[in-house]
Amino acid sequence: MALHKLLVDDFYDASFSLIAIHCRLEDYRLAYLLNKHLELNLRRKEHDLDYNYFDASFAIFEWENEKIDSVWHLVSNVCKKEEAALQSSGSLFANQTTVTRTVNLLPELKKVDYLIKVSNEHRNFDEKLILNKIQTIPQVITTYSVDIDQLKSKEHLIFD
Repeated sequence: MALHKLLVDDFYDASFSLIAIHCRLEDYRLAYLLNKHLELNLRRKEHDLDYNYFDASFAIFEWENEKIDSVWHLVSNVCKKEEAALQSSGSLFANQTTVTRTVNLLPELKKVDYLIKVSNEHRNFDEKLILNKIQTIPQVITTYSVDIDQLKSKEHLIFD
């Protein structure tokens, strides 16, 4: 009897673009500046992205553009969390120390602060124009397009 094996990756078709942003601003401030410069209407979602197996949450903003049938997401790639540090039982000091742990939504893009995901079936928007407009924001260090096929953890970009 023959064994047939189907790979899920064979059916995955990326119908979205991904833009990486290096910027030290707070998420709400970056969303405001993107709304202003790109004429978007990004709004914070009621619930953050919460990954139980990461034990981290990431801020997410969303805007649905019905004119060109696209959905824009601005999501933080970095979650910093304070945790109690492990101590040996024979410690001289009873102080509880904490350690800040950093978790990334996309671990292969550790240096990226924010991601913009533009879901669009027809790809009828000018990505170079968007990159240039984002780059004109003085607080943005750099921005560039990310090749989705090179990502190992692209399943983290499924927000629905």
